[in-house]
Amino acid sequence: MRIAVSVTDDEQFTQHFGRAQKFLIYEFDGEKTEFIDRRESLKIPGEKHQWGKSLKVVDDCDVVICLQIGMTAKPGLKSMGKKVVEDEGPVEEVLTRFVEHEKFMNKPLNF
Repeated sequence: MRIAVSVTDDEQFTQHFGRAQKFLIYEFDGEKTEFIDRRESLKIPGEKHQWGKSLKVVDDCDVVICLQIGMTAKPGLKSMGKKVVEDEGPVEEVLTRFVEHEKFMNKPLNF
């Protein structure tokens, strides 16, 4: 599973999907997460509705983790089969929360 995290310019915290100029890309194999790429999505300051630029950068990703996402972008990503997760905090913490949740949800039920 390929995960894109929209990040602030210093790459420390999650960022709004449409405003993010950088995305960190990870591969999650069900057990461990590996950083694989850093991608840029340059935006024009002050211009609204630039989420299409971000979309091109995460086209090959299955999951997008971001601080927030607009009302048009979210259904747009979902219609492309992408899982959208909105979470706030340092990138490593947000990524860990997502991975732990995925592991928990994919555990077999033992009755």
